[in-house]
Amino acid sequence: MMMNRPFAWPLARPAAKPAALPTVLLALAGLFSACKPQPPVIHSIHPQIGNMGEPITIFGEGFGNERSESYITIAGSQPVSTSYLEWSDNEIRFLSPVFGEAGLVYVYINGIKSNGVLYANQAAVPVLAEETDAGHGPRIISISPESASIGTLVKIDGTGFGPSRGNSSVFFSSNYQLPVSAPQETIIQEYTEAADLEFGYEMWSDKEIHIRIPDGAVSGNIGVRNAKGSSPPLFFEISGKPGIKTFKDKRIYTISYLVNVKISEAGIPNTLYLWLPQPAISPSQRNLLLLSTNIPPFIENYRGAKLYKFSDLQAGSEVSVNLSMKVDVYSVETDIRPQSVRQEASPIREIYTQNTALLPSNDSRIKNKVSSIIGRERNQYINAQKIYEWILNEGFIWEQNAGDDIFAVMETKRCDPYLAALLYCSMLRSAGIPSLPVAGVLIDTNRQAINHFWAEFWIDGFGWVPVDPALGAGAIPAFANIKEDMAKYYFGNTDCQRIAFSRGITSLSKMDPRGRVITHNRSYSLQNLWEEVVGGIEDYSSLWSGITITGIYSQ
Repeated sequence: MMMNRPFAWPLARPAAKPAALPTVLLALAGLFSACKPQPPVIHSIHPQIGNMGEPITIFGEGFGNERSESYITIAGSQPVSTSYLEWSDNEIRFLSPVFGEAGLVYVYINGIKSNGVLYANQAAVPVLAEETDAGHGPRIISISPESASIGTLVKIDGTGFGPSRGNSSVFFSSNYQLPVSAPQETIIQEYTEAADLEFGYEMWSDKEIHIRIPDGAVSGNIGVRNAKGSSPPLFFEISGKPGIKTFKDKRIYTISYLVNVKISEAGIPNTLYLWLPQPAISPSQRNLLLLSTNIPPFIENYRGAKLYKFSDLQAGSEVSVNLSMKVDVYSVETDIRPQSVRQEASPIREIYTQNTALLPSNDSRIKNKVSSIIGRERNQYINAQKIYEWILNEGFIWEQNAGDDIFAVMETKRCDPYLAALLYCSMLRSAGIPSLPVAGVLIDTNRQAINHFWAEFWIDGFGWVPVDPALGAGAIPAFANIKEDMAKYYFGNTDCQRIAFSRGITSLSKMDPRGRVITHNRSYSLQNLWEEVVGGIEDYSSLWSGITITGIYSQ
């Protein structure tokens, strides 16, 4: 186009009147302005605060008389095509996504973006709390930047946060879908906290907090909780998400299990430590509650496990621990726009792409296979899908216990859920995609729980994406018909018929450097320590029961 070529005066110019030069420049400026498309402009939206699923009207100019390939976004998400009710050059009327999020509204015309106008979810509008102890509790003054994506580091300035974090936390709004039988309001306001798994807390002082926006956060209230109470909330926008994550089909599970230890030979002094795993807290697994235990733990929560301590046990004695807990579990569904996926440097990427003993991502056999699968593709979401499809289409023979390691799987084509999760995560890490294996149980229609393993991978700006290669391949007959298209569903989605006990490898520290430790392989928690004995215990036996489902409640 002419406007893309540089303009130069000729070396020899004919004589001209002095007034002609401004005239020529004005004409050229007009020509350039005429060639440059003008962005659409939003003057206002109505309502600015409303309920998801209700009509929104955008007033402005330059929208065009028909939608064609144009579209709008709210907090980076596009409504489906059937949501558009009217489209004219000065007015757009559409239905906000029922399970969408609050945030900035933009109009895109031929790829050109308008100015942004904030639309707030009624459920997320901050409500000023009455001050009962003015000046003593936490208070947020400002957040910078004012808008950011999942995984981004933000700074919170304020007062009364406390000199160190301790048991304090920062919470973000998170939306959960109510069941069909619920009233008209289809969004329930809940909160998700910054997570250590995602290196959420980088700095904490009385007046300043540096924190990463956690998986599951949406635009809405943000606040600080500590022993003195909760801060009055401020509105914070989550922006730049390459898709939508939905939590639905809530189920409440009550579970129990038993550990029994018999001491055969022992001298005094001695100590026995037991690490009892509990359901992992995540955006899809919430509100964990201890219902009962026959003895109090030595440490209530030690990196996701309850630690029990027994001292000076006599030969012939016996100790038992009974745990009963309640946890809420949601299914997870994701809808990601691969073209919007980006890659950023972060501690999450650095740590969850590392080569480990269980996930040998740097091994040449893994690297060569990954290279042949993904070719020159660089989009991480597409590559994760390619590796998943390779596992499903490679012709593996699925067994209950297939072999010792992932290399045996590649050689013999015999696989099981445990090795499939490790192989998938190793291959993702080799491709530079942050990932972690997940261990827990599946619950069938007869309330039977079986140990199971799956995976999650991280997308910058979006969060963790669940993948279950074994169920995607239909490898477990009892669960073979729970979804119409198993292969498609279990890439990016998980059902609520499971409870996760560990996400990643739970690394626990010995309580005594002289301790002798026992670990349990292929169990419902991937943790390095389960039992430790110190001192005079020479011989003992332990029995860990499986997870018993004592109740299932649907909402």
